[in-house]
Amino acid sequence: MIVDSLAALEAIYTAPLAPASTVKVAGAVTPDYAALIAASPFAVLATAGPEGLDCSPRGDRPGFVRVADPRTLILPDRRGNNRIDSLRNIVRDPRVALLFLIPGSGTTLRVNGRAVISADPDLLATFRVDGHAPRTAVVITVAEIYFQCARAIIRARLWDPESRVEPATLPTPGAILAALTAGAVGGARYDAEWPERAAETMW
Repeated sequence: MIVDSLAALEAIYTAPLAPASTVKVAGAVTPDYAALIAASPFAVLATAGPEGLDCSPRGDRPGFVRVADPRTLILPDRRGNNRIDSLRNIVRDPRVALLFLIPGSGTTLRVNGRAVISADPDLLATFRVDGHAPRTAVVITVAEIYFQCARAIIRARLWDPESRVEPATLPTPGAILAALTAGAVGGARYDAEWPERAAETMW
């Protein structure tokens, strides 16, 4: 059975189970929510564009997303592969969402809002790391922000050392590329060279 209406969906799910499910939502960054952002070294950025949706991992030193004021977050766009999928989407559709993770904590933080891309050199200079400034920054106006309970993290045993997957059991990026391109791109050499290449282009 396909659920294809709000009435059908709401017939399956009851109203939120406790007041905490709704009163946790704020229209601006509170001091407690700012503390969670400051502790997070990893976030997932969701954007939308004419081609569809995109979800991009963003990682840096804890607190890499700056709370400029209670309604404004700034996310530096560090070096990557230049696909700029998220940035292309923001130019055409400013709606964004962020999901912050904090290693060791079950609490996650969700932010919904609208964004613009800044190339202001003075702003970008404040995000320098090892002498390198990002080329742009994503400036997010917060519409709502709230924490998510720990059930998903607990079910996934995400921070449990015993649940860690041995990387050697997984396909490597080089192997995936080689399989997709009949060996034209990727392979063992790609995997061997990647750590040094990443270290040289981290910032």
